[in-house]
Amino acid sequence: MNEALSPSRKPGIRAAMFVDFDNVFTGLQALDPLAAKRFAEDPKHWADALSAGGSGEDARRFLIRNCYLNPVVYSKYRTYWTRAGFRVIDCPSLTQRGKSSTDINLVLDAVDALSGSVGIEEFFIASADADFTSLIQRFRAADRMTTVIAAGAVAFAYREMADHVVESHDFVAILNGTAVEPVHAAAPGKQQNAATTKTKATSPAIREVLEFVRTAPGPVVGAMVAHRALTADPSLKTDWGGCGKFGTWVSQIGQGVEYSPAQGGWVWDAKRFSSEDLPAPTDRQPGIEEQVTRVTDVPALSAAQFRQMFQAMEARLREHPLNRTELSRLVRDDCVSAGQPVSRNAVSFVLQGLAYVNFQLNDEATAEGLAAAWTANVEELCRVALLEFDAAEKLAVRRWASGGLLDA
Repeated sequence: MNEALSPSRKPGIRAAMFVDFDNVFTGLQALDPLAAKRFAEDPKHWADALSAGGSGEDARRFLIRNCYLNPVVYSKYRTYWTRAGFRVIDCPSLTQRGKSSTDINLVLDAVDALSGSVGIEEFFIASADADFTSLIQRFRAADRMTTVIAAGAVAFAYREMADHVVESHDFVAILNGTAVEPVHAAAPGKQQNAATTKTKATSPAIREVLEFVRTAPGPVVGAMVAHRALTADPSLKTDWGGCGKFGTWVSQIGQGVEYSPAQGGWVWDAKRFSSEDLPAPTDRQPGIEEQVTRVTDVPALSAAQFRQMFQAMEARLREHPLNRTELSRLVRDDCVSAGQPVSRNAVSFVLQGLAYVNFQLNDEATAEGLAAAWTANVEELCRVALLEFDAAEKLAVRRWASGGLLDA
């Protein structure tokens, strides 16, 4: 009888979104200014993209949409968010250093939502700020799904605690309208697949990958496979045929092709090899470098790979100005062509590090200057992580991170 009198609850995952506007907008401006503008002025577009999904429980209902911004700096965007159905919480600066009250307001509201009677099932935190790691831990302890939307480098612990991370390039793709598939919930037991039925087995990229992997003498670095696929089918550059990431795209090929994201990503022919044939991590990053990559999340690249990356950046920046999204793709391709394959995520991480030290990416940038700025960022990451090195170890880190481009 009570059920007959009460309206039935609408289907869909009950979700809540908390947006750290200042953090996301600043991060996007460094990556892609046009995407930053769309984030700030058309929140309904990307919020609807995150809400969409399959039928029934695969879709989301954002019962809470909160946006936290500094009204002194970003008040002109407030109307766009209120019109899109967001509750905007003004978080002015409370200190002489300009630190806003976003963190405390967001955390208090999120904890209230967690303990509320509605029963929120999935929490979205739009911020790359690692200060929210403890909040994500609280969600996890309460057995709630968590998704982090990032517009910059994400700290290792923050990433590991979340069930799903919408990476910077994925979020930029959503904002620019190149992500054709919705972001699915990271439910336990379900693969976060985007468009496994969209890629046709007859595509030139798949034929190229199959031939390359089946004739390779062993597992192949994922960046090299991605380069071959993009050369065969340039249209995949937007969002990998709706899959969003190379790893998702190559994983759904089947036909004996296996993929592992370990150590930057590897692809192999399952008929001849297995995951046991992958090189051991200690074979690739021995000594002090391994400790740095494990603790700070710095990409586990060799000195030669870092050097090639900086040289490729210098060459590309001399040609013409590029936004960070386009630069990361081109530099990745150049490194692969030069025989020093790196992943796009690794390039993006380095570019974000350069932004943190305010390095200007223009036609005056040199490989040595890029190496010096990046090395300073790595040294700061080590300091924050409380890594203590002697003089010889500090020199080893400097030579490694700079790709040998800096004097001892």
